[in-house]
Amino acid sequence: MVYFAFTEKYVFTVLFFFILLLEIYGAAVIIYSGNAVFLFFLKTSKDGRAVRLTLARYLSFGLELFLGAEILRTVISRSLEEIIVLAAIVSLRSIMTLLIQWEINQECKNRSE
Repeated sequence: MVYFAFTEKYVFTVLFFFILLLEIYGAAVIIYSGNAVFLFFLKTSKDGRAVRLTLARYLSFGLELFLGAEILRTVISRSLEEIIVLAAIVSLRSIMTLLIQWEINQECKNRSE
């Protein structure tokens, strides 16, 4: 039983590390893309359609990294309240990702017309 408790603690520690890593990656992608797109927009000062499309793609990728972290977080959840909160967060992030993907698709359709 002591061995199981030690293993469980070790697995939770490793999972928590990967959760933090995915969250850092997601934040880095969003921060980098926001800065890069803003600087590109300032340099070119065009209408911004292509820039918005690029930003939307990066935001979608960043949100998917956050979503991966939340999925891993469900593995180490201990109570029903935590799982309910995580389900709400996953739902909201999934909806945001779907909306961004819809916007990307609409923008691509508008470009081709």
